[in-house]
Amino acid sequence: MAKSAWKRPGSPIGRKGPRKANPAYKRRAREPWTAADVSKLKQLAKGNTPTGVMSIKLQRPVAAIRSKAQREGISLRPVNRSPYSRRTKAAKRR
Repeated sequence: MAKSAWKRPGSPIGRKGPRKANPAYKRRAREPWTAADVSKLKQLAKGNTPTGVMSIKLQRPVAAIRSKAQREGISLRPVNRSPYSRRTKAAKRR
């Protein structure tokens, strides 16, 4: 008979994860956003920070960061990425 997933060696269930390794890390889900949190979100979005890193720095779920950014009108799209269909003039000449 197969072992349960949580009993398998190397199973991530119940052992790994940021909250297990570091108990001080706590997700603040469902807590109200402060003005400092919103300004930190704006600063991280301006620096093209990925949402996964934002979630660790703000200690909130990725979905909460995306929804708050949408409500505040903050774009999480990287500004340094060019559109896929655009080519430079030098690339067209070759």
